[in-house]
Amino acid sequence: MPLDGVVPFPPEFAARYRERGYWRDRPLRDEFDDIFDRYADRVAVISGDERITYRQVKERSEKLALNLLDLGLRPLDRVVVTLPNVPEFVYLHFALQKIGAIPICALPSHRYHEIRQFVTLADAAACVVPDRLGDFDFPALIARIQGEAPSLKWNIVAGSTPEGAVSLAELLTRQPARPASAVRDIHIDPTDPAVFQLSGGTTGIPKLIPRTHNDYFYNSTIAVEVNQTRDGDVLLLVIPIEHNLPLACPGLQGFFIKGLTVVLSTTTRPADVFRLIQEHKITHLEVVPALLIRWINDPAAKDFDLSSVRVIQSGGQRFQPEIRRQTEQVFPTCTVQENFGMSEGLLMFVRLDDPEEVRMETSGRPLSPDDEVKLLDEDDNEVPMGEVGELTVRGPYTLRGYFRAPEHNARAFTPDGFYRSGDLMRMHRSGNYIVEGRKKDLINRGGEKISAEEIENLILMHPAVQNVACVPMPDPILGEKTCAYVILRSGHTSLTLPELTDFLLGHELAKFKLPERLEIVPEFPLSPFGKVSKKDLTAQIAAKVAAG
Repeated sequence: MPLDGVVPFPPEFAARYRERGYWRDRPLRDEFDDIFDRYADRVAVISGDERITYRQVKERSEKLALNLLDLGLRPLDRVVVTLPNVPEFVYLHFALQKIGAIPICALPSHRYHEIRQFVTLADAAACVVPDRLGDFDFPALIARIQGEAPSLKWNIVAGSTPEGAVSLAELLTRQPARPASAVRDIHIDPTDPAVFQLSGGTTGIPKLIPRTHNDYFYNSTIAVEVNQTRDGDVLLLVIPIEHNLPLACPGLQGFFIKGLTVVLSTTTRPADVFRLIQEHKITHLEVVPALLIRWINDPAAKDFDLSSVRVIQSGGQRFQPEIRRQTEQVFPTCTVQENFGMSEGLLMFVRLDDPEEVRMETSGRPLSPDDEVKLLDEDDNEVPMGEVGELTVRGPYTLRGYFRAPEHNARAFTPDGFYRSGDLMRMHRSGNYIVEGRKKDLINRGGEKISAEEIENLILMHPAVQNVACVPMPDPILGEKTCAYVILRSGHTSLTLPELTDFLLGHELAKFKLPERLEIVPEFPLSPFGKVSKKDLTAQIAAKVAAG
């Protein structure tokens, strides 16, 4: 029985995608079990001193899957996952696929505000968390949410496990009560969600993106085909593995499809990354520009041999041509592969054999022949060639609706099923696309999309605040940071940025969402329709930043 709240692909489109071979009607479990057997003796994952073969990934994920069944987890149960880049994430990802449970790909930076929303929206049955990251106690957080969310049965912990929680290490090592056939006997519908990715949506309510077994395997297959991999290639993953890019674009899944090796890192420090590149002869990197800018400007780069790197795949925010050129000087044998992607589906990659002008100026073109792209004006008319319009898309790996969000879906999709991305683009004469900005009210901080409305709703709870507007301000490293424009209530004469951030941290918000500048103003500029003109506020703060 289909999971309630998932919007299916219309039958005529599903039939087309099957006929054209995009959808293979096999769950990820079966696809990757074949891959694990095919490349059994190759090294799949390197983490620290540990080298893990494909055979070991299969065996460990299967044992974990059986023990999760013994625990009581069932097909279609939702599981919030917030692990860092460690082998346990790999085992868990494939264990959940084996039993048809659905991971919700949260981030280690998420806190109570976000995780509680994911649990509540999805009726999650379990959370899998590290014991600590820095000084933060994850098991205590989940135990607190368990007291508020009746669906949340299991607090599964990687590391030191408190009373009342379940040890992930024990689930990985305990002898299961049932035979291996118990996993293979589970029927998994390949049109059901394999994963819930997270949207950087513009509202304060998180949006869950159902990615089906059919479309997510296709997603990884077409992404790795334009990544120019060959036997012996090695991918280094430093950005959070739960993100769509390092998990599946091509990421972990794509490199596994080719039987290649993935190196996991929990640090992004330049010298540590350079050391891993030199030691493991890394050929591929997946980054966001903010991270890469930090690396190429670090003097340690000259102390290491970085010549193994052939492809640096960049996504999440626009990459300036001069940064691409500087990158290709620091990594002398690499090509920077710009891509535009969305967790909702569509992937656009610059091809590695595109002319230099096209590689430097564009964000790529769609990967699938059946990615249908339209750039629309305010009246939903297609714009002429070369003009800017909102990117809308439908295709064999782009969602048809967010999970349990019918009212939002009515606004987020055209009547004929095109997803309104909120991104403004124009087509380059090469057929590639150029990102020109955003229609949606989002702030793109180093590739992490922050909903202005979510932050505004929390700031409005501050007793000194009458009104607030959060806008992006330019930053040379992260691209954008959040600036909060605030009108104070009568009787309140001051509010400082530390006071505001302390207030927001009291609501247990992820730190990357905090405003990094506060502007107190007597009134907001208004549009001709009487709405707050965020366009004018954005221009104001950009001018202030430029003036120093």
